[in-house]
Amino acid sequence: MPVKQLREEVFMPSTPQLDRRAVLKGIAGATLALPVLDAMGEDVAEKPPKRFCALYTANGMSLPKSEHGISDWNWFPQAKGKDFQFGKSTAPLKPFAKQLSFLGGLYHPNGTKADPHICSDMWLTGAPLHNPQPGKFNSVGLDQVIAKHTKQHCRQPSLVLSIDAGVGFLSRTGTISYNLEGKPIPAENNPRRVFDRLFRADRASLETQRDHLKRRIKLVDAVLESAQSLNKRLGRSDQQTMDQYLTSLNEIEARLIASEKWIDIPLKKQDYSHLDLTVTSEGEPRDYYRTMFDLIALAFDADITRSIAFMLNREDGMGISDTFPLKLGLTRTHHNLSHAGDKAGQLEFAKYDLFLSEQLAYFFDRLQQYQDKQGSVLDNSIVLYGSGASTTHYPKNLPTLIAGGANMGLRHGTFWHKKETRMSNVFLSILRSMGIAEESFADSTGVLHDSVFSKV
Repeated sequence: MPVKQLREEVFMPSTPQLDRRAVLKGIAGATLALPVLDAMGEDVAEKPPKRFCALYTANGMSLPKSEHGISDWNWFPQAKGKDFQFGKSTAPLKPFAKQLSFLGGLYHPNGTKADPHICSDMWLTGAPLHNPQPGKFNSVGLDQVIAKHTKQHCRQPSLVLSIDAGVGFLSRTGTISYNLEGKPIPAENNPRRVFDRLFRADRASLETQRDHLKRRIKLVDAVLESAQSLNKRLGRSDQQTMDQYLTSLNEIEARLIASEKWIDIPLKKQDYSHLDLTVTSEGEPRDYYRTMFDLIALAFDADITRSIAFMLNREDGMGISDTFPLKLGLTRTHHNLSHAGDKAGQLEFAKYDLFLSEQLAYFFDRLQQYQDKQGSVLDNSIVLYGSGASTTHYPKNLPTLIAGGANMGLRHGTFWHKKETRMSNVFLSILRSMGIAEESFADSTGVLHDSVFSKV
């Protein structure tokens, strides 16, 4: 059944309590651009893709106190500018010294006004977490602004991943991605499902997904109509739950629409033999992260999507990843380590940062190995890595690293630090580097001219 017919049959409003037209607005009238094909000419087909990947780790980084005598384990370099030296916890990144930069002094002004445990909600949005309108508590994330401008070039608008999947709940989010309406986009955490979605789409699977989507929407109709017939209004929590579910259906339909127009265009031939799709987030942390990073690198290499967000950990001791340090032989959980005020605890926290740096270096190496027609995939991708807090949920001086983007004008090999710089200015600089002419982002005041974005 054509998607248009499916939409006409099942996307009909049934109750004033939750307006699905509002949830799904923009999809029905969306213009579907053609994929970029070689037949369009060299100027278009030869133009290197511009990609973005956001990687989030919760609970900040280890920034030991000076009296502990372990400053060489500080996540931030000790010297600013071009003369910076990697600390022990970031030493695995040394091979990419000319392809990355550390940024310090960053913060979200609204982050200082909010519960520090909800910093992951606003990391990519910068939005205040209150309810200016019923059911609205956030604004669009950077990854989704980029997806809006790049989706016509690739099979999937974006890829949203996290350690726990789903959306979690307000103040303890399970995703860092928020759509154009500020609603959380459910994340995926299962490597096999990610692989099947990205690399195994065919006509049969699309029809199966479409039928499944139709059944789910009819189920929502039944629930809403039942509530209406009983003359009961859904409570606020139930409304939010249903709204999130409808947002999930919206995302599924958007992916189906995108996949359908590419169905006759073959995927780039790639080697998948190194993938272990049996790993899960409940298994060995190293194996899980590397498989997920392999999938991201393959998706970029095949130009399946140009916008990816991956939440590596959740805040405040929530979710699967809190026990990862224990699995690595450390003595405390991730959230516990972030609160450690003693030398031993701060050292273990730094050793967990070291583990994450090793996985990051693996990812960068993968991106460096894959080659576009002009440069490596890393050269044509901007990777943002960081946290929404520094040590102990402090919402300023956010640990931030940016890598790649050499073909987008980024100039690396420095530790840039300027006190109290808006993170949204970094985001606006990323947009401009990607050729996206947004006038502003969130509460931005301008781009960073004297930084890695000096050519913006």
